Amino acid sequence: MAAPDRRADRVRIESIHDLEAARAEWASVAEASRNIFATWEWSAVWWRHFGHGRSLLTSFCRDEDGRMVAVLPLYVWSTRPLRVLRFLGHPIGCQLGPICGPDRRGDAARALLAALDDVRWDVFLGEGVSADEGWAGLLRASIWATTPNPVLRLDFSDWDDYLSSCSANFRQQLRRKERKLARDHAIRYRHAADPARLQQDLDTLFALHGERWIEERSAFGGGVAESFHREFASVALERGWLRLWFLEVDGVAVAAWYGFRFQGIETYYQLGRARAWEKSSVGLLIVAHSVREALADGIEEYRFGPGGGSYKYRFTEEDPGLQWITLPGSRAGRLALATGATLQNNRLVRKMLKKSFNV
Repeated sequence: MAAPDRRADRVRIESIHDLEAARAEWASVAEASRNIFATWEWSAVWWRHFGHGRSLLTSFCRDEDGRMVAVLPLYVWSTRPLRVLRFLGHPIGCQLGPICGPDRRGDAARALLAALDDVRWDVFLGEGVSADEGWAGLLRASIWATTPNPVLRLDFSDWDDYLSSCSANFRQQLRRKERKLARDHAIRYRHAADPARLQQDLDTLFALHGERWIEERSAFGGGVAESFHREFASVALERGWLRLWFLEVDGVAVAAWYGFRFQGIETYYQLGRARAWEKSSVGLLIVAHSVREALADGIEEYRFGPGGGSYKYRFTEEDPGLQWITLPGSRAGRLALATGATLQNNRLVRKMLKKSFNV
């Protein structure tokens, strides 16, 4: 793929100083991207919770006729020891990057490079960009790391048609486990859609997630991240984007699935499950139920999110991957990236890059 030059001769860059004022125009390009993490709502709520004390560098990109073609959601993450620019939404946004429709990626890349030329920076860190969208090539960026990102195309007539495409072992296991649980207990899959009950439902989600990760650290529950998700879930419910499922056994929630539905894309974000019910595979059952419901509702694509959990590949084999890309903007930035890439004894740089990329 040919990379653009660093001129924005076909696009105009317009700085955004107030996210609230950018809301209406941002929505159109977010819809074209079909990515929940590209919405104005995600970035605005994220900025309220994570942007304190930092500088916004976000811009609109317009074509020669003044039409909106992309949003460049940048901000200054750090100023010492290096001036580092990143995308709004990290590290909790699953897929980030310039926000535009597929036919405008070239314009967005040109605009991003031109925008970077207009500011002082040492390192640009672009985490979680979709590998199959070609941003590394368009931006002439180095790929620092790649993470799995399984995707299921829901081009099946119904659930049984989908299951027929899976292995016999997986198909039989799903059916057997669900039948056994239903035979021994009263079970119900409940879609949480009542605004008056949402915070109570989120309490249950975070509690079940905490049980799942009791022996490991998770960035989902507690602190600023939890506050963010409580606010964004409320916004998403109002917009019709929130998908929050509970598997209830004998009237008690034993598993929770949290995700989003946006422009025909279902995104699985997080899971919680009660340890006492692990042998019944309640986590696997609620993921399967979320896929079944997405298929029944005519959703085109189900994204399992970053990470290569083996259970995800029981549902799909397709994995376009996500990339963490870097660009140096100064001699210090080039040295930092070279040092970090070889993991030599620059403790400060290594710590910064490891924190940035979680690798």
